[in-house]
Amino acid sequence: MLTGDNILIGGFIISGNTNKKVLLVAKGPSLSSGGNPVPGRMDDTVLELRDSSGALLIANDNWVDSPERAQIEASGLAPTKDKESAILRTLAPGAYTGVLSGKDNATGIALVEVWDLDSNKSILANISSRGLVDTGDNVMIGGFISGNQNGNTKVLVRGIGPSLQGKVPNPLADPILELHDSNGNTLETNDDWRDSPNRTAIEATGIPPSNDRESAIIRVVSPAGYTAILRGKTGNGIAVVEIYNIR
Repeated sequence: MLTGDNILIGGFIISGNTNKKVLLVAKGPSLSSGGNPVPGRMDDTVLELRDSSGALLIANDNWVDSPERAQIEASGLAPTKDKESAILRTLAPGAYTGVLSGKDNATGIALVEVWDLDSNKSILANISSRGLVDTGDNVMIGGFISGNQNGNTKVLVRGIGPSLQGKVPNPLADPILELHDSNGNTLETNDDWRDSPNRTAIEATGIPPSNDRESAIIRVVSPAGYTAILRGKTGNGIAVVEIYNIR
């Protein structure tokens, strides 16, 4: 994660008629792979929560300084490093954004998470991440857990780049999307969404990508963890990976 327009932005939408308690977590210092620290991980994260107008609702630097520290600990999802950030908030239905940056404009690899802490009928209908998709290991990764423990869930995953032209500098020209299960197995890959064998189902959602070079995967998944990986076919650029809960 970099600075300026290249910071990591995690968006989410709460749909329904009741308020929902959510926990946002920004991780950096604790990131590891195979028991080893992730090279280039961010040393100190700062997290902001903003509403659909962009207004700042709350910010947090070190989660242990949060006035909601006890509730964050009680959730069982608290960060493991004091320099990581967390925000616990009960929100009305609507669109929100979690903005993750490095303290004092520091850069590095970081992760923003959104957790649903309620079992009411309102749902997290969409989660998304916007940031710089680079080459090599610096891809964009959007993880999600299918939380309906009573059955399968239909999800639409989108990789957006070209349609960001005019909205952000250097949009990713041609995204490629992969969906992996919790064991890392590739379930499906898509380059151009119109070439998908499930194009009709993607169009039927009413939210297909608006550019032919963008990617989409629609799939019925069982309760488990999944990972969406967004790469650039050539070069780098700013892109968005989105996961929609299709009901």
